[in-house]
Amino acid sequence: MAVHPIPYFTPATFRFLRGLARHNERDWFQAHKTQYEEFVKEPSLRLIRDLQRPLHTLSPQLTADPKPIGGSLFRIYRDTRFSANKAPYKTHIGISFYHAATKATARGLAGNAAMGRLDAPVLYLHVEPRGCFTGGGIWHPQAPTLKRLRDFMIDNPRSWQKITGAKSFTKYFELGGETLSRAPRGYAPDHALLEDLKRKDIVASSQLSAAEVTSPALPATLMKRFRAMRGLLEWLCMALEIDF
Repeated sequence: MAVHPIPYFTPATFRFLRGLARHNERDWFQAHKTQYEEFVKEPSLRLIRDLQRPLHTLSPQLTADPKPIGGSLFRIYRDTRFSANKAPYKTHIGISFYHAATKATARGLAGNAAMGRLDAPVLYLHVEPRGCFTGGGIWHPQAPTLKRLRDFMIDNPRSWQKITGAKSFTKYFELGGETLSRAPRGYAPDHALLEDLKRKDIVASSQLSAAEVTSPALPATLMKRFRAMRGLLEWLCMALEIDF
């Protein structure tokens, strides 16, 4: 992959995000909106555009959508309606490269939630002064989807262990997310894969250094990690019977 001569994110990106964390209020954001546009929004959209073709070589189902609204870039505005935290802005950059089935479901073109079509694997990039990472999987799947994943794990234990134990995967990624304190209802408490069956999320993440995030080679760095996660994404798609 060719290296873009201009970095996407810079120290100015982190300075803006640190300032927003200290002054998370509308007046401050409006006074610094040009910095948001220059150091956060525009480089994020450029990165998304530059990853469109490489992602399709990984899977034609993965989408890098550079639309400023409703695309891969998460909104900077927080939804505070049901949160005790009323800070109006997010203090990180979130970018999601989603599976085509996610959008198809939203438009009513795929199956229902019980068939697992609302939940499809994604790849994710998180940029924040306190720490950057990339990752992927299915975060907070609905109960029917999570049951399908657990049952598929029980029926295919070797494939799960092979993928999550592969050196190419463990070199970069660790499984994470929320877990239950005990065996999920209906599953044996002495099952050999109990710790994985207790997972409420099937996700993995990999830390990124500030030097990696501010390098012009960021797309190549991300694609190397994404390729290392390919096996997990394929496994999730097989479990949910969706294309990859």
